[in-house]
Amino acid sequence: MSYKKRPDGRGFEDIREMEAKIGVVKNADGSAMFRFGDTIAIAAVYGPKPLHPQHLQNPKKGILRVNYDMLSFSVSERKRPGPSRRSQEISKVTEWALSSVVNLEDYPNTVVDVHISILQANASTRCAGINAASMALAHAGVSMKELVSSVSIGKIDDKIVVDVIKEEEDYEGGEGATDIPLAFTRSGEITLFQLDGNIKPEDLKEVVKKAKEACKKIYEVQKKALKAVGKEEE
Repeated sequence: MSYKKRPDGRGFEDIREMEAKIGVVKNADGSAMFRFGDTIAIAAVYGPKPLHPQHLQNPKKGILRVNYDMLSFSVSERKRPGPSRRSQEISKVTEWALSSVVNLEDYPNTVVDVHISILQANASTRCAGINAASMALAHAGVSMKELVSSVSIGKIDDKIVVDVIKEEEDYEGGEGATDIPLAFTRSGEITLFQLDGNIKPEDLKEVVKKAKEACKKIYEVQKKALKAVGKEEE
């Protein structure tokens, strides 16, 4: 079975139109917006600040705490407000994806809070959230080794596609769809690799290759937005 054409007319390796902005939440220490097509994520960073209660403090390093939430109006069928099992899971994997690049040892006894809000959702929300959060951390001046960039790869019938949309996530024809969110550092280290569905081991190499190439393009969008705000502040 061959997946012939993507619903939005993109090529199999094409990313949706991307947009990134810095400083979108004025009272945060750092903030950013990242957009894949109709999927829009905003991230706001507060800290580093003293961690309370004090017994949770670590004198050797700080902690990164992420809260991911899809706003009620972000999807066509109104989402129930408040945390869900899914949002808690995405909050935790986002923490893991970002923790390896944040120099938490520079901030003993503190916490860096990252709040990610999905304003509009058409799949790939965790990836857009990671991209926004990485930029927001940099904007806040948090010590980091490098940025993190994230994209979702889909395996639909015999095709591997970049930057999955909702219609592709829900695809039920032929062999069905597999969704694979990944995140990379600039130097190529994988910080997130999830798999929702089935895929042959021999296809994983191509998945990683396509994701890495896509994340290079995403990184350029992130870098451009950060450089632009740097010039404005000079």
